[in-house]
Amino acid sequence: MLVLGLTGSIGMGKSEAARALRRMGIPVFSADEEVHRLTAKNGPALGPISRAFPGTVTNGVLDRAAVAKHVFDPKRDPERKNLRKLERILHPRVRAAERRFLRAARAARKGLVALDIPLLFETDAQDRVDAALVVSAPAAVQAARVLRRPGMDKRKLAAVIASQMPDVEKRRRADYLLRTGLSRRDSLAALTRLVARLRAQPPRTRRKGAIHA
Repeated sequence: MLVLGLTGSIGMGKSEAARALRRMGIPVFSADEEVHRLTAKNGPALGPISRAFPGTVTNGVLDRAAVAKHVFDPKRDPERKNLRKLERILHPRVRAAERRFLRAARAARKGLVALDIPLLFETDAQDRVDAALVVSAPAAVQAARVLRRPGMDKRKLAAVIASQMPDVEKRRRADYLLRTGLSRRDSLAALTRLVARLRAQPPRTRRKGAIHA
């Protein structure tokens, strides 16, 4: 079974790429979706989060804005200690869910699966995949996409970008690169070509390459 690591900074089109992979019949594990499950109402991670960040959980509901103030406010947390504290709560639980996903995929004899991990390189998760696919777009396109989201502004965007590995470094580490700065149709066509290549090659074969869209 070939395990493809899917990653990309905020607003680059990674979520759209994950949806496209699912439509192609490829099982995708989403770290973000698992985090949402863990932090949903009465979710299993809310107890540890409440103890680490008092006042962020009320009646079993996480105040995400309050958490964001703890972990993304450079004035409150200039050394990002709170972000690391939150990651220590969430990352082991997400990793356990990922292992369950991979066991099920192997049992079902899947030839190709994807792990959608935003912090693939930041958490050294690239060691758990056979090839890394980085989704990238120009900075202006990235900003335009993200600033359309409710509640997002330039300050928040800058804080999120600062917490992630620079896009140029992710592109340098990529085995495959999907550029999404043009049309969605072009991006989908490029991703479809890559999937065909991956399905045709033997498992655990890493090849450097770029797909441009």
